Amino acid sequence: MKITTLAVAMTALAAPAFAQSAVEASGDAAEGEQRFQRQCIACHVIQDPETGEVLAGRSSRVGPNLYGVAGRQLGTVEGFNYSDALVELGETGQVWTEEAFVGYVQDPTGWLREELDDRRARGKMAYQVRDEQDAYDLYAYFATFGAEAQ
Repeated sequence: MKITTLAVAMTALAAPAFAQSAVEASGDAAEGEQRFQRQCIACHVIQDPETGEVLAGRSSRVGPNLYGVAGRQLGTVEGFNYSDALVELGETGQVWTEEAFVGYVQDPTGWLREELDDRRARGKMAYQVRDEQDAYDLYAYFATFGAEAQ
């Protein structure tokens, strides 16, 4: 009985620390990698900011570097010119959760308008991920890069 109580207590104490360090993603990262190669590579790169090593993509700079995007505050990649709406939302402390990412990539401007309650808000990303599962898979793939630094 004491061992069971101790085990439950240890698990309960460890859970908050684990939850804060892990980025939750329900998609399939392997599928997300394939989607990235087909849908995102023309505009985005995944480049380790510390080493400069390009981990995925072709060094494209149309869109921001997606390294560490999972759990990162919106609109904060240094040197990238985000839309005013995305910056405004990021200034509220909003981070790229799975839910936020999926909503944004499926309808960037619509999602920003809803989140900000501003019908004039606009995003710069023109591309839309049509399939919701693809969006979940992309987030799972991106969560494998830099999540430990979040």
